[in-house]
Amino acid sequence: MTASTTLAFADTDDDAPDTGRHPLFADAPSSVSFNKLRKRLLRQVRQAMDDFAMLKGQKRWLVGLSGGKDSYGLLALLMDLQWRGLLPVELVACNLDQGQPNFPKHILPDYLKSIGVRHRIEYRDTYSIVKEKVPSGATYCSLCSRLRRGNLYRIAREEGCDALVLGHHREDILETFFMNFFHGGRLAAMPPKLLNDEGDVMLLRPLAYAAEDDLAKFAAAMRFPIIPCDLCGSQDGLQRNAMKAMLAEIETRMPGRKDAMLRALGHTNPSHLLDPKLFDFSSLETVRPHDDD
Repeated sequence: MTASTTLAFADTDDDAPDTGRHPLFADAPSSVSFNKLRKRLLRQVRQAMDDFAMLKGQKRWLVGLSGGKDSYGLLALLMDLQWRGLLPVELVACNLDQGQPNFPKHILPDYLKSIGVRHRIEYRDTYSIVKEKVPSGATYCSLCSRLRRGNLYRIAREEGCDALVLGHHREDILETFFMNFFHGGRLAAMPPKLLNDEGDVMLLRPLAYAAEDDLAKFAAAMRFPIIPCDLCGSQDGLQRNAMKAMLAEIETRMPGRKDAMLRALGHTNPSHLLDPKLFDFSSLETVRPHDDD
């Protein structure tokens, strides 16, 4: 994260005149608090796009839409920026129906038609594959996510998209970091920008600086038709839930720590870590004066 990133978390211009907003927001609250929230999220998305050069060479984005608060919020914010002329890319929304029991198939198509966004609904029964491959009692999320991601990359190619855009936020990034830290023995998080293995589709996370609480408030105010991610019944006891609870407790005891942790991920010092692949410790030598000096 660059030094200017701190601006993404400031509210100094929330009282500035509003230049208008997408018709999607026609029924949204007109309160000062909601306008501040919306402008803060828009500013954070623009900051992430700028910091990580997300618009470089981009013409069309496939926006992954799960039906959760985060992906709904991502799509609404991107459409608002596009409407303002600040996002010069074409947006294609996509939901991958993975065959979970009782999945309400009508909700997303009806919503996307109502807001007039180009979209694609794809059916792939990855749920049956996950049920077959994952042992009884284990969680489905990891394999489910990999299968979903592979299909979304395929759809991005078929739709002529340069990037797959996902709604992962600040807490997702921090939770992933600590999961890798505690359980994987490595320092790694969710990158805001990643090139896929084939090198033909970029993965982008414009909500990298956005707080989950803000997205939850935003979704509630916008009255998005949320589809819960518990249809497969595998959400209890996840390691990620433990990381979420730990971070929440830290934030409660020491407010502002989440932002500090996120800034830390953008200010690494390889010479003060323990990875010889990142820093050439063998080249370190003391400088001694010559004998004749």
